[in-house]
Amino acid sequence: MAAGNILVIDDEEKLRSLLSRIIRLEGFAIFEAPDLKTGWKIMERESIDVVLCDVKLPDGTGIDFISALKQKFPSIEIILLTAYGNIRDGVQAMKNGAFDYITKGDDNDKIIPLLNRAMEKVQLQKRIEQLEQQVGKKYGFESILGASGIIQEAISLAKKVAPTDASVLLLGETGTGKEVFAQAIHNGSKRAGKPFMALNCSAFGKELLESEIFGHKAGAFTGANKDKKGLIEEASGGTLFLDEIGEMHTDLQSKLLRVLETNEFIKVGDTRSTRVNVRIIAATNRDLKQDVQDGKFREDLFYRINVFTISLPALRDRKSDIPVLANCFLGIFAQKTNTHIKSMSKDFLEHLQQHDWKGNIRELKNVMERAVILADNPELTVSNLPLELQATAYDSKTLSAFDLASVEKLHIQRVLNHTKGNKTETARLLNIGLTTLYRKIEEYRL
Repeated sequence: MAAGNILVIDDEEKLRSLLSRIIRLEGFAIFEAPDLKTGWKIMERESIDVVLCDVKLPDGTGIDFISALKQKFPSIEIILLTAYGNIRDGVQAMKNGAFDYITKGDDNDKIIPLLNRAMEKVQLQKRIEQLEQQVGKKYGFESILGASGIIQEAISLAKKVAPTDASVLLLGETGTGKEVFAQAIHNGSKRAGKPFMALNCSAFGKELLESEIFGHKAGAFTGANKDKKGLIEEASGGTLFLDEIGEMHTDLQSKLLRVLETNEFIKVGDTRSTRVNVRIIAATNRDLKQDVQDGKFREDLFYRINVFTISLPALRDRKSDIPVLANCFLGIFAQKTNTHIKSMSKDFLEHLQQHDWKGNIRELKNVMERAVILADNPELTVSNLPLELQATAYDSKTLSAFDLASVEKLHIQRVLNHTKGNKTETARLLNIGLTTLYRKIEEYRL
């Protein structure tokens, strides 16, 4: 397997052939061209990694060629070869984007090591691009799972507002995926290559939150030994996501309002304004309109952040999406724990879909992680669920929660959980025979 694709552009056929033979012995795939026009056609047709190019060619110079090549093929590295090296050409070549500049004949022993270094740079850049694509997919709209109409409507709204610079307010219960939406909106915007900074406003007191968001100058307060940039400055050019904005103190709301109105703010302990270019996405599980009426949230700030509102549905309102979400978490945690769990039983899924999910997607994620850790078999069963979820549903044979069989089933399940599935110990604790236990396990489909 070739170590990479090299294009040699030189009008001297003997030298070109010699270079090609030397380079081919190192495992590289070689393409040859006698002039720039031919070389350009090869690059448009083949996936070239590194170009070895003569400076003086029949249809132009390698130095001028670099700029055009880098503009169309930025990931290709180019090494210039010249019969008569001079500092001026070398400097210009490097300015135009050449990887290096060497003299023919005198530097033949340097070509292979130089090619290897250039190839390492190309491969590193390709890896970075792959990671960026993976990150974009991980945090893009593709990462928001669910086919229900209610979640698709929220995704559609988010996609429409993403390319703009409008402030967005995400409303929804805890655990509905507000930060995932914020990240997807950022990645779907022209700010995607810039920072995305997130902060939970409920996690800090007033003074600490002010410093976290706006930064401070050295000496502004006890312990402030050096200047610190706030997240709003760190996010300049990109997006700042303020989760639970309803918990922000009204004094800080005034400072945030100024940023939205003027793109300026003053750090703690500073006397000069700092300019920023930042998009604000806010989120809350509170009723901000009611907070405005109660004097807990500034009305002017509310209308500034409420330019575009998206309501995220609770998981109980889109239960048809639970199987796909659960399956996604199953794959993640099975890989994370290096286990071979591949599926979920029908009863397991039924229990998930009948639960109320007050913690929404975050709660489901935690339940799935716990289930994968507890599982001893390739399929997740009801016994892998927490007791409160096991009690939320019964099979079709059950008449009511007061039915004796239902009570017996639940009790056996609890003891099985306690013994981590040890049937002998379970039978001992229940004071029944092992055969009886197996019969009941089959009867109740445990």
